[in-house]
Amino acid sequence: MKWIIYFSNFFVPIMLFYLIAYGLMNKTNIYDTFIKGAEEGFKTVIKITPTILGLMISVGVLRASGALEKFSEWLRPVGEFFHIPFEVIPVFFIRLFSASAANGLVFDIFKEFGADSRQGMIVSIMMSCTETVFYTMSVYYMATKVTKTRYTLKGALLATTAGAVASVLLANGF
Repeated sequence: MKWIIYFSNFFVPIMLFYLIAYGLMNKTNIYDTFIKGAEEGFKTVIKITPTILGLMISVGVLRASGALEKFSEWLRPVGEFFHIPFEVIPVFFIRLFSASAANGLVFDIFKEFGADSRQGMIVSIMMSCTETVFYTMSVYYMATKVTKTRYTLKGALLATTAGAVASVLLANGF
């Protein structure tokens, strides 16, 4: 197991030296290429900032207004039918939009029930096997100017739902 730690400590420096050596062998101006890439990255950050800001504000409004709790309360019978704790339902929906907001809800669950509780295990597993679908699609598709997403949303929602179902099943198995 120690070899993994040693490998991970040396991987990044080795990769950097490899890229520099590769650039030198191909007679590439490494510094100029790096600066151009950094400029493009900065431009991308500027382009996606309004989208990120909009998503963060909308999630904040959902939480502060109580709409998230009302929506979760509306879904309580469905959750009870599938043996899903009520406290987990808001995490699933917020996770679709924002990982950091979902982390806040997860920490609230940890404080109230504990990380080793059934709710704690479900949200822990859920956070690792679900995706921030709307955030990812809006940010990356906007940055790359993709307008026709075809089956992306349906596939991403299906995969995230499968991850949420798996988290409940796995937590029930422990």
